Amino acid sequence: MSDLLRLATAGSVDDGKSTLVGRLLYDTKSVLADQLDAVTRASVDKGLSTPDLSLLVDGLRSEREQGITIDVAYRYFATGKRSFVLADTPGHVQYTRNTVTGASTAQLAILLVDARKGVIEQTRRHAAVLALLGVPNLVLAVNKIDLVGYDEGVFETIAQEFAAHADKLGYPMGSVLSVPVSALVGDNVVEPSANTPWYAGPTLLDHLETVAVQPDPHEAPLRFPVQYVIRPRTAEHPDYRGYAGQVAAGTVRVGDRVTVLPSVVAGGLTTTVERIDTPDGELTEAVAGQSVTLLLADDLDVARGDLIAAADAPPAVTDEFAATLAWLADKPLRTGARVLVKHGTRTVPAIVAAVDARFDEQALSVVDAPDGLSLNEIGLVTLRTAEPLPLDDYADSRRTGAFIVIDNADGTTLAAGLAGTPLPGT
Repeated sequence: MSDLLRLATAGSVDDGKSTLVGRLLYDTKSVLADQLDAVTRASVDKGLSTPDLSLLVDGLRSEREQGITIDVAYRYFATGKRSFVLADTPGHVQYTRNTVTGASTAQLAILLVDARKGVIEQTRRHAAVLALLGVPNLVLAVNKIDLVGYDEGVFETIAQEFAAHADKLGYPMGSVLSVPVSALVGDNVVEPSANTPWYAGPTLLDHLETVAVQPDPHEAPLRFPVQYVIRPRTAEHPDYRGYAGQVAAGTVRVGDRVTVLPSVVAGGLTTTVERIDTPDGELTEAVAGQSVTLLLADDLDVARGDLIAAADAPPAVTDEFAATLAWLADKPLRTGARVLVKHGTRTVPAIVAAVDARFDEQALSVVDAPDGLSLNEIGLVTLRTAEPLPLDDYADSRRTGAFIVIDNADGTTLAAGLAGTPLPGT
């Protein structure tokens, strides 16, 4: 059975992300005949002589009409070596929030640049976001290489400039693969191109099929956010009390010692896992990504929003912590702002105690004690919550170190937050 790679695309508007994704789908024969027919008809209506492969991804009517990506488009495809979940993210500055969403679970990101433009402001912004989110593998696709005459010098200049920038963000020199591609024509996307005899590296698909993938965090300490308490109270199950949710990290087994957090009892309430239920029957163990119902040996006061964790490696429980925020709202963030913090299945009121620093993703520098954070800015803040939260450091656990900040007035998402994470490159 092939393994799975979660990847995302990023880059500036018109760099060809949707066309590249369409090319991958088309050349790997992952497009149904009726989909291709619909795209061909739409392309003819636009006056094109060949199918516009970007239409395989831009599914919203507004996207097709404007020729841009607005929302995150998820696509699934597979080869004989690996399965893929791909998030095609928008390139416009005002949709940076969608890039954060698409890249938040990615194991690899493809960052596109236009060979005619090179590394630009949005390239650097997206690279900073990818570094902030801890995406472990990064590929630079120098697209539209055909429009610069397949010039090796142009490619090398762009690749070297970006490698130096990525190194400052925490991607060591030599760790970023740069590939000269033409998504429109297909150069070096799936098949090697005769137009770039000077390029000896893998095609984009070859790299995607062979890059080492970090496994799901099965070996990490158990983290199980309780989503729902199941108490049927029927004649058949008069005393049944189960806690439903998805294993966020680690592995849970029958007989494991676990701790329920947060709790009025210092260190939490400790018990053992008595049973693991699913709609298909009982399990002896469940791993990260599985949705199950846990039954505990003791009748504890457990509610939605609580976290069931490994007793020998629990997270810290705190009501004040430092975090990095990617600010996604039009209105700026100021010290003293009252917000909601949603961590796992728990949502609590909070106050922004301080805006400690702002990261300049262009100059890769830090501004101490700024007035606040504006749309698309990244900064370090101190949050104080009304109730304690069981938090991991994001560097240790992407799933349980992440949270979102919500407007307590209208429920809109204001920021993506990463607990305890230093600013990129610092």
